[in-house]
Amino acid sequence: MTIYQNLLNTILLILISFLSGSLMISYWLGRIKGKDVRSFGNGNPGAINAFKAVGWHLGILAMLLDFLKGAIPIFLINHFLGISDARLIPIAIAPVLGHAYSPFLDFKGGKTMAVTFGIWSGLTLWEAPMVLGLSFIILKYVIRIKNDAWSVVLGMPTILIYLLLRNPDPILIMIFVLNYIIVIVKHRKELRIKIG
Repeated sequence: MTIYQNLLNTILLILISFLSGSLMISYWLGRIKGKDVRSFGNGNPGAINAFKAVGWHLGILAMLLDFLKGAIPIFLINHFLGISDARLIPIAIAPVLGHAYSPFLDFKGGKTMAVTFGIWSGLTLWEAPMVLGLSFIILKYVIRIKNDAWSVVLGMPTILIYLLLRNPDPILIMIFVLNYIIVIVKHRKELRIKIG
């Protein structure tokens, strides 16, 4: 494969991943029920507000589909196409960016957490998402941080700790850094509220 073909293939995979992430499933499920999920909770067009807008049954479906739109493309690209070099960095971040800045909602998307769990499942199967989920549970229910944005921002570095201990691959570490920056940017308004 020539450098030109390799570049075109990489760009295509980035676009596919971005498009997958940009599908605003929670918003669309709410619209099916005649509700705008952005009118609930923190105004985010994501799965948590879908729970509030349309109930737990569609909320669970929204969360699962938001997770899968990150997990499926990254799992297939990483494990079946075998892409694990530097090309994986923009490909893995693309679903997160797609959800955060969806062209389907005038580039105003969600907070990215379900998609973040998805991409890390695509990259590490169950390991990084389990570490991240446990950190959120500890921060929220043991340490009792009430502000969800602070729980997210303080919990995310557990992925980095996991990577450094388990697989200090510079590609995965760079994906984490970019993912973390996007998460902080998307939660910046809520981070101005005190932790407790």
